[in-house]
Amino acid sequence: MSEEQTNGGERLPKLDFSTFVLSLSHSAFVHLGDVPQPGGESHEKNLALARQTIDILAILCEKTKGNLSGDEERLLEQVLYELRIRYVEVSKGAP
Repeated sequence: MSEEQTNGGERLPKLDFSTFVLSLSHSAFVHLGDVPQPGGESHEKNLALARQTIDILAILCEKTKGNLSGDEERLLEQVLYELRIRYVEVSKGAP
């Protein structure tokens, strides 16, 4: 993946649909308490925000049906599957 340079010299991945989906999924995993929040803060769970992000990804899946490449479609479906499974586990108290 190619990168873009910001004003501060930091390298960021070039934004495309896959990067966007992965960014949203990362946010959902943060809200599920699976990854540290930016800045290394504690793994505080917020199931409402996790659910909202999963719903946003589901809307993207529905609204982009037939307009994605095969790789993009598989990525979006896989991310949704993993997040939904993890959401159920976390909401039932699984580690």
